[in-house]
Amino acid sequence: MEPLTVILGFGIFPPEHTCDGANTSPAITVFGAKSPYLAVIMEDPDASRGTFTHWLAWNIPRTEKIPEGLPAEETLTEPVAAVQGKNDSGKIGYSGPCPLRGESHRYLFHVYGLDRPLDLAPGADRVGLGRAMGDAIREYGQAIAAYGRAAEAGSPRC
Repeated sequence: MEPLTVILGFGIFPPEHTCDGANTSPAITVFGAKSPYLAVIMEDPDASRGTFTHWLAWNIPRTEKIPEGLPAEETLTEPVAAVQGKNDSGKIGYSGPCPLRGESHRYLFHVYGLDRPLDLAPGADRVGLGRAMGDAIREYGQAIAAYGRAAEAGSPRC
């Protein structure tokens, strides 16, 4: 598997990409892709009930920049072509970081270079996407960012 360089442009989420702001998907820069398609999985490995999937997108034609603010629709043609799945909130598209108050979590952006478009229905979940990608994966890279929410005033510290 060949490496991809994945850059978010921040190490700590700006509020506009979180539940404390506009909850819009961030831009993702991808260098080194030679495969014709990309897939993105964003997840929170620090979630209290196990890894939480925040975003699934696939069949993105190779590009160096996935733009920010992708609409929460199953199939996109603008600003970039993509198919989006259901996140663990049960919604289509991006769901930004929203840890409990007083907690800070890491968020992993996995980007895969695929040698073909996936024959996977819009709205698929993380397991379905993983199965569909299978032997189509040729490249991989990841980026990590953190987000923490301040404890509410007057709440006890643990």
